Amino acid sequence: MSKRMKAILNENDFSQSQSLDSAVDTAIKTSTTKFNETIDICLNLNIDPKNGEQNVRGKMKLPKGLGKKVTVCVFASEDKQQEAKDAGADIVGSDELIQKVESGYTDFDRCISTPDMMSKVGKLGKVLGPRNLMPNPKLGSVTNDIKKAVEDAKAGEIEYKNSDTLVQAGIAKADFDRTEIISNIKFFVETISKDRPSGVKGDFIKKVFISPTMGPGINIDINSISG
Repeated sequence: MSKRMKAILNENDFSQSQSLDSAVDTAIKTSTTKFNETIDICLNLNIDPKNGEQNVRGKMKLPKGLGKKVTVCVFASEDKQQEAKDAGADIVGSDELIQKVESGYTDFDRCISTPDMMSKVGKLGKVLGPRNLMPNPKLGSVTNDIKKAVEDAKAGEIEYKNSDTLVQAGIAKADFDRTEIISNIKFFVETISKDRPSGVKGDFIKKVFISPTMGPGINIDINSISG
């Protein structure tokens, strides 16, 4: 364990849950690396991930944004490529780009495809799937309206998907104003709450944690988020 991490653990108590305000203050205080760390959020849900009807997946645009440049990749036939570039897409292509990604290239944050390309993009599932980058028509990332899809992605729209019982995402940057971080956390939790599967009994969200990129998790008292 590094001296930096030992100091953080010695100077802060992570054994108890904290109010939302206190947890955000702790996350900011423990973001002590030389780079601007991301504040991550992790929700532990009361779902059965083996039951397809209880899986949680969607997208949202955080009210205070992400505070980072979002690199957008677009798979499009030649007649749609200029539209993607004009909308601000960083990486645009068709067959050659598919081959590049198939070889392991994933230096981007969001991935969009036109419907006519999906028969080819579909074979990239092993590369894009584990990184939650696979274009999905239900989430609007398989579309002919490339302009809107790219602009939404560049504006900080994020996709979420449960991994086992957890949903995780970057929620803000450590140099955000604390009220901005709090606003994004509340919006994220409220959005996931509305995505509650019909078959879930009891509390849907069991625990909520936040942490800076290089810091320990901070357990938030769920009641303080909705209060």
